[in-house]
Amino acid sequence: MWGESAARLVAAGTARPLAGGPAAFTTIEIVARSRDGVLLAGPVPLAEAVRWAEQDGLAATLATELDALSAPRPSLCGLPQDRPLVMGIVNVTPDSFSDGGDFADGAIAIDHAFELLMQGADILDIGGESTRPGADPVPVEEELRRVVPVIEGIRRRAGAKRPVISVDTRRPDVMRAALDAGADIINDVTGLKDPESRRIVAEAGVPAMLMHMRGEPQSMQGEAVYDFSPLQVLEELEERVLEAERDGIARARMIVDPGVGFAKNATHNLEVLARLGLLHGLGCPVLLGVSRKRFIGLLSREEPAKQRVPGSLAAALAGMEQGVQILRVHDVAETVQALKIWAAVAGER
Repeated sequence: MWGESAARLVAAGTARPLAGGPAAFTTIEIVARSRDGVLLAGPVPLAEAVRWAEQDGLAATLATELDALSAPRPSLCGLPQDRPLVMGIVNVTPDSFSDGGDFADGAIAIDHAFELLMQGADILDIGGESTRPGADPVPVEEELRRVVPVIEGIRRRAGAKRPVISVDTRRPDVMRAALDAGADIINDVTGLKDPESRRIVAEAGVPAMLMHMRGEPQSMQGEAVYDFSPLQVLEELEERVLEAERDGIARARMIVDPGVGFAKNATHNLEVLARLGLLHGLGCPVLLGVSRKRFIGLLSREEPAKQRVPGSLAAALAGMEQGVQILRVHDVAETVQALKIWAAVAGER
């Protein structure tokens, strides 16, 4: 449930807020490992789950888990948490899967960034390397040449308005240069796997987005083997979060991303999307990037990337219903409109 309807149930004690945001939940699903595999139980009403936990001596454990699911998330660079934030994608690349070459020219990329802000983007995500399945790596020097002038150009043109800028990179050298150029957030598809990346983020004190991915872009789809993908994505993201904490990055500055389409096939993507709520147990905001992804075409009529907007919106709304805090999208205006209408209708239920 959502909005005022959710607030009324929370006030009545029949629901818990989800990550302190506008959504709330009245039931939980229990996902656990056993000797026989993965155990799924539920959905179970909250009151019944509490009684069950008390009978089995697990009341304190359940209370801790519920608190992690319900606790408010910190603001992100001063942005509000009363609705999902929209992150607009600016691909300064010639080979992106969805808009390769459209914004490869720096001046065009800067113009596009300001168009996204006008459409309602809360965050601009600037990337200079395609990490789609099968993509070849880009030399660090080339990634720097693409990304840094765009960030600097946005900062110059925006002046005192200072939009929030994220840099989408897995390279420590690019992270450092982007932060010097004015980036506010690091968005790393490897989940800060490189110790040097973790050191840079820790020293800069900036937020970081940790995505789930196995292997490298060229080979990651060969690692799409799971016994139950939602649980393994959670477990592997938790490893990245704990590793980052050990290296001095506060959990309050981390955002987690399930990595839809990265080392996952269409079935895995759907499984993860259906149980995004699991990720809230990490105590971090959740970012969801489904915009124009290939699995949408596979489930539909094999439409090319730019014709997958309706499917992208459907997946984004499914994420919104499960309390996702950030949506990373190509089509900002369409996403902002869809979110407003969905929230207005859901708030009346």
